[in-house]
Amino acid sequence: MASLYHGFVRRVTRSFLDRHKYPRQHAQFMSCEAVSTDLVRTEKRGEVFMIGLNSPGKRNAVSPATAAELLKAFRQFEAEEGAKVAVLYGEGGVFCAGFDLTALAKMDTSISSLVREPVQDIAAPMGPSRMFPSKPVIAAVEGYAVAGGLELACLCDLRVVDESAIMGVFCRRFGVPLIDGGTVRLPKLIGLSRALDLILTGRAVTATEAKEIGLANRVVAAGTAVEEAVQLAKDIAKFPQECMLTDRRSAYYSSFTAKNTLDAFQFEYENGIKVVAKESVKGAQRFVKGSGKHGSFNMVKKSKL
Repeated sequence: MASLYHGFVRRVTRSFLDRHKYPRQHAQFMSCEAVSTDLVRTEKRGEVFMIGLNSPGKRNAVSPATAAELLKAFRQFEAEEGAKVAVLYGEGGVFCAGFDLTALAKMDTSISSLVREPVQDIAAPMGPSRMFPSKPVIAAVEGYAVAGGLELACLCDLRVVDESAIMGVFCRRFGVPLIDGGTVRLPKLIGLSRALDLILTGRAVTATEAKEIGLANRVVAAGTAVEEAVQLAKDIAKFPQECMLTDRRSAYYSSFTAKNTLDAFQFEYENGIKVVAKESVKGAQRFVKGSGKHGSFNMVKKSKL
């Protein structure tokens, strides 16, 4: 079943992307306003790039066409130099209920020969879930973030969660596997023991518990997750970017790629030392002149948003 499901989504996603592919240097590819569709909405708010799933009637379940558009939106964010942080959210008060089971139920078993492995294609059944974006992405979680929706949330760097939200591996009850990074990212985020609790039982996780186990970074008042995520994105966008991105890249490298601790230390040093001359010396000079002392974050230029 996993192979058939994977192959079906991969085939439809690849063909859709081929028909709508823009080169990175093309002006239309770089235009944030040009990528919004009925299935995925995008918007540039200053330095914050908004990506919204727009199928509220299906609790923002991701169809193959939606997956293709979502991947395209993430690529737009990657290409847009002025966009420093993205916010992923769901329209209609629901983050994402996972893959569209209506599409899965209509699968043709003859497509098993079309299965492609992750090393062959970055596009995943949910779209961008195999990506490691080069810039921060924040999930604004309202309503349900379950099954593939949970996997999309785990793709993000941070998760701002509505106090009434529910998260979980709800696909467990239907025999649908986690093939969008859930078994890879979830244990890294919350530890193997807690991840197995969610993976094996498929139980619901409240916002309070999500915060307790490290799945949620912030729990906010009902109806404010998107607003709070945008503000967090603005705050992150204020900092010296090369330093922040270098530290972020090193953290991911040490967690997912490093061969051993020494390799992780070496990566951290080789990349971090390059930032000192570019941003660190200037930052130290600002500190000497009085900026940023006593814990103040006012030493950086305020966002224009």
